[in-house]
Amino acid sequence: MPKQKTKKSAAKRFWKTARGKIKYKRAGSGHLLTGKTSKHKRAMRGTSVLSVVETKRIMPLLAR
Repeated sequence: MPKQKTKKSAAKRFWKTARGKIKYKRAGSGHLLTGKTSKHKRAMRGTSVLSVVETKRIMPLLAR
């Protein structure tokens, strides 16, 4: 049986932590930033951890 391939689109957007959680960068910080409040832009900074439900959906895509 062949190996399971990683979905490259998912691999570029999500990564696993040492404890098995999935982290991602928040969307919306690429362009059109003048129309967003400072509070909104500050909240989009950094990374977040996916919820348990979303983690179950993304894990098979990463196949690691």
